[in-house]
Amino acid sequence: MFTALEILDLAIRLEGNGECVYREAAGRAKDPDIGALLLWMAEEEVKHARWFSELKQKIETGSINPFMEEMSRKVFGGLLGDKSFSHREVNFSEVDRVDDLIHIFIEFEKDTVLFYETLLPFIEDNNTLHYLTKIIAEENSHIKKLHELLADKTEMSLADN
Repeated sequence: MFTALEILDLAIRLEGNGECVYREAAGRAKDPDIGALLLWMAEEEVKHARWFSELKQKIETGSINPFMEEMSRKVFGGLLGDKSFSHREVNFSEVDRVDDLIHIFIEFEKDTVLFYETLLPFIEDNNTLHYLTKIIAEENSHIKKLHELLADKTEMSLADN
């Protein structure tokens, strides 16, 4: 049902929307540490979008129907719009602890993985399934990185006491 290119387009859009949300929140952050973490996360989203774009370039597009591809982009675009992907909206200006912010990031990444995993039953070809599995693995690596960041922060704060 979905092609690898459609899923990669969606992944790129999700990352771009996330970047915008994090940059906007960084501009409103009162705490400089939280602002810096939001900007770091925005840059991570840029890297993720670049990774997905490079992955997309590796796919051969010769057999794709341009009409179906355009229609699919419009459907995904209407579905997602300029929203980041999470089950809840967060007012970042109310977040005043860095670990709370990291937990929010982890939740966002988990929501994204869950979304991609719900697409798995709709994938009909092995090539597309391969790329979706790579996307899920990349998102899971972001979760691992955030958990490591949280652990490092906890260790630093324990050492300070």
